[in-house]
Amino acid sequence: MQIGSVHIDSPLVLAPMAGVTDLAFRTICRQLGAGYTITEMVSAKALCYQDKKTLPLMQLGQDEHPGGVQVFGSDLACMEEAAAIIREVAHPDIIDINMGCPVPKVANNGDGSGLLRDLDKACKVAEAVIRGAGEIPVTVKMRLGWDKGSIVCLELAKMLESVGVAAITLHGRTKVQMYGGHANWDYIREVKQALSIPVIANGDVFSGQDAQRILRYTGADGVMIARGVFGNPWIFQQAQAAIRGEPIPPLPPLAQRCDTAVRQFELAARYKSEKIACLEARKHYAWYLKGVPHAGYWKGEISKITTLADVYRVTAGIKRELRDAWDEG
Repeated sequence: MQIGSVHIDSPLVLAPMAGVTDLAFRTICRQLGAGYTITEMVSAKALCYQDKKTLPLMQLGQDEHPGGVQVFGSDLACMEEAAAIIREVAHPDIIDINMGCPVPKVANNGDGSGLLRDLDKACKVAEAVIRGAGEIPVTVKMRLGWDKGSIVCLELAKMLESVGVAAITLHGRTKVQMYGGHANWDYIREVKQALSIPVIANGDVFSGQDAQRILRYTGADGVMIARGVFGNPWIFQQAQAAIRGEPIPPLPPLAQRCDTAVRQFELAARYKSEKIACLEARKHYAWYLKGVPHAGYWKGEISKITTLADVYRVTAGIKRELRDAWDEG
């Protein structure tokens, strides 16, 4: 897949997700087969106001290339300035504009999927980011439209291509759908057929087979995996196998999954404080145990983790008590 001047070897993309895809988790996903990763979304206004908490969100890993930074906002001057700051500080390969976030505090402010209600404004935002980005390709992640009565993805995608956007990621849901119902892959296929720039398909990819099916059905250049990766970064290996027509590898043994989780939390503690990393580890570790029989007690213990020592203690207990039940199942 070629996005502007940037070549991406694999069609498998990790979706940017606030509170999930920090540098530690992106590192794990890269090691397990993600070909392209993007930061959590950063606020253009926060960058322009020099908010110190925002800068770490943009940090790419030493080997995280090709890697992108995602920005959200709708103020034209601020978006242009933010793109320039991202270019100078983070040195990403790609800058992605969020036109899909459905969260009310973002969308109702005219940012994220709020831009789907004003296509001219959306294009002006893209032009502003392109100016600020300089030579860095600019992409857009968007949804079908605000609601089922205003499906604008085809029209907007064509407009964005015409102003110089280098690729489109399309999530097959409307803003109003949030994450409910089913993603409509038909619209993704329609957009792919109408554009000459790459299109990345997103929505309802929860297995390696889903990744292979959405690529085949839509003809898209890439597939972006979001909630399907929760607790299962191995989905990228499974997707690689499905796309190649090879047998899909099973999840690794529980002990190995736990070791991967611990490595993720250790990385997070290195990049953040141990306290913040361990608070955030609670939801991630619970995801890693999804489907594990008799894990209720240990999920309760996970909800109290505050230090890496707690992580190690809980992990030892899980391996001791649950491994046999999981591996036999």
